[in-house]
Amino acid sequence: MNKDQIEGKVKDVAGRVERQAGEWTGSTENQAHGAMKQVAGKVQNAWGDAKEAGKQSVSKNRRPNEAVEDSNTEEKEEDVSRSRKAS
Repeated sequence: MNKDQIEGKVKDVAGRVERQAGEWTGSTENQAHGAMKQVAGKVQNAWGDAKEAGKQSVSKNRRPNEAVEDSNTEEKEEDVSRSRKAS
C-alpha cells in the first residue's frame, strides 16, 4: 500500500462523514463539499492503485530477465573453465 492509496482512503472517509453530516443538518454546502472530497479521495486512491499495479508489473517483468542473466553468467563461467582446460 502506498501513500496515495492511504491518503485517498482518508479523504474518501472524511468526505463521507462531511456529506452525511450535511445531510443530517440540512446543509447543502457541507453535502457538496463532502461529495467533492469523496471524489478527490477516490481519484487519489485509484492513482495509488495504478502505481502499485505498475510496480508489480515491472517487478514481474524483471524476474525472467534476471534469470536469463544468471544463466548467461553460468554459461560464461563454463566457457572460461573450458578455455582454461584447453590451455
